[in-house]
Order: sequence, then C-alpha cells, then structure tokens
Amino acid sequence: MRPPRSAAPSRAALVLAAPTLAVLLGGCDRGEEAHAAPPVRPVLTQVVAPTETAMFGPFAGTVEPRYQAQLGFQIPGRIVARDVTVGDVVRKGQRLAALDPAVTRFALTQAEASLADARAQAENAAAAEARIRRLTAGNAVSQAALDQAVANRDTAQARVAQMQAGLQKARDQVGYLELKAEFDGVVTQRLAEIGQVVSAGQGVVTVARPDVREAVVDIPEERVGAMPADGEFTVTLQSAPDLTARGRVRETAPLAEAGTRTRRIRIGLVDPGQAFRLGATIQVALTQPVPRRFLLPASSLLDEGRGEEATRAVWVVAPDGKAVARRAVTLAPPRDTDAGRVAVADGLRDGERVVVAGVHSLREGQAVRLPDPVE
Repeated sequence: MRPPRSAAPSRAALVLAAPTLAVLLGGCDRGEEAHAAPPVRPVLTQVVAPTETAMFGPFAGTVEPRYQAQLGFQIPGRIVARDVTVGDVVRKGQRLAALDPAVTRFALTQAEASLADARAQAENAAAAEARIRRLTAGNAVSQAALDQAVANRDTAQARVAQMQAGLQKARDQVGYLELKAEFDGVVTQRLAEIGQVVSAGQGVVTVARPDVREAVVDIPEERVGAMPADGEFTVTLQSAPDLTARGRVRETAPLAEAGTRTRRIRIGLVDPGQAFRLGATIQVALTQPVPRRFLLPASSLLDEGRGEEATRAVWVVAPDGKAVARRAVTLAPPRDTDAGRVAVADGLRDGERVVVAGVHSLREGQAVRLPDPVE
C-alpha cells in the first residue's frame, strides 16, 4: 500500500524553512545582547576630604648624644681594674679603670736613681773644674786642661737636666695608671676587660654627655631633597607616643650609605624631656602647610594622552551609590611627600566618593556595587 502523497511535501517544507527560522532566531538573540544592560561591578571607593597640610615622614631613629669620647690610657699596660660598665653615670675625675703599676713603679725608681747619679757626677765635675781653674791661675796646668774641665762640668749639668725630665715623665706615667672621666656623663660602650693588655690610646670605655641630645635618622636619598632646611621636626617616642619634643636639622651626611642608599640626618633636640634617654627609639616627622587639595591613591586616576593634550579624570560614585560618572580633575604640583598618591587641586567636592581601583574597566553611567552601604 502506498503512503499518502501529502506527507512528502510537509517534510520538504520543513527542510526549506529551517535555515530561515535559524536566521530569525539568531537576529533576535543579537538584538537582546545589544540592548542588555552593562553588568553591575563591585568597586573600591574612598570618600574624599580636603587637606591643607603635607607630612614629611615619619622616619624611625634613635636618640644619641651629640658629644661623646672614647677614653683610653696614655701608656700601655695590663688592665687590673674596671670600675664602670655600660649605663653607669660618672662624674668628672672619677676613676674608670686602672693598669698594673709594677712596671711603671720600676721605671720611676730607675729615673730617681739616674737623677741621683747625674747629680753626683755634676758635683764632681764642678769640683774638678774649680781645682783646675786654680791651678791654671798658677800656670800649673795648661789652658786645654781647663777647657776640658769646663766641658765636663757643662755635660754633667746637662745630664742632670735630662734625668730630671725623665723623672718627671716617670711620675706622670704613674698618674696615667688610672683612667679618669674627663666630664660628667654616661658610659655607653665597654671596649676592654680586666686582664687585657692594651696599647697607648686604645679605647677602654666610651662616655657620652647626656645633657645635649639629638635624634639620628636615616632618610632615603631621594627624599632628602624635599626636606626643608629650616623646618622644625616633631620627635615622638615610640614607647610613649604622647611624649614629643621639637628639633631642627643640625647635620646632613654628604654621602649616602652604599648598602641602603640612605643619608644620615642629625636633628638637634630643643629642651627634650627626661624620657628621651640615650638609645630611645623615636619617630620624626614634619608637617608643612600646602594649598587646599584632595589626596587620592594613584590607582584612582585616569590619565589619557600626553603633554598638553593629556586629560585626567576620576570616577565619582552617584549619591545613591548605584552608578559612576566620569569627572575631569586638575592635579596639584607633584611633591615628594605624596609618594604613591596624587593631589587633586580642582574638580572634587568634600564628601564625594571616588573609585580607587579598577578604573579602566568602567564606563559612563555603569552600575556599581559598593562593599559597604552608602550613608
């Protein structure tokens, strides 16, 4: 039995209509994509507030003495006593250490004996010269003998003077057996121990004057140029941030340290409190007045173009926190104190919310989502 003749035309019609239907459906999908709203993007923002000051720092450092001396014996010897250690307060003239006196005592005894011998020889030479002078007057001896006697007398007297100087030196060295403080201060370093043999001038202890103190900090070399020469720094104790002191730059190292590329700055402290003890850890900073501006992270800036045609803008979030709008801004002159940030001089208002990350993936009017609700 043959199938109905009407079935074949139905299948053929479906085959012919399929491409047309696919084209129509594809066109609908593209139209829906074209009219689809941009996705809602989560953004990080910052509420801007104007500032009229700039902070140079803070930089960490320590309190150190302005005046200190490394003290040592003026003669060599073996240390038999050390009366102070690190942190001890000493007074001018106080004994700090002592050497073994045996060798020096022997030298003193030898000098005394040499002087006595020289004086005896000088007396004999003077007596001999007197006798020969009397004999010369009676033509009993020649003039040459008298000249020789006079020379021997002068030589003996010169030797007496030499031995007297040697005795004085030996007595002075006895006084050098004790190392004494040259001024009131604090022992900051111990460089030798009992029983150690030291040479003349070798350091034994370091004594510092605590009355004149200064803050010592290391500042990156590229920041030194922005440091005001006559600015007044605020020095803060890290252990007690409520305690502060004032200071001015006294000395700037001419060369940077090779390893860290920092330069050492010494800031003289003005009337520091007792809490600013030697060795205390501090922070120094300097606040400077600047024109009114808004500080933002550098990642918040849209910087397009170059030279005079460059445009700079930021994304400002709408008051309801649901969309962003592009706004052109004017930057303030660059400053070294704003490392990692940009200073906006014009184009923003106090309290506005600015996008600070992902600015190149946004477009005008795009819907956004804030991580926290907008107040």
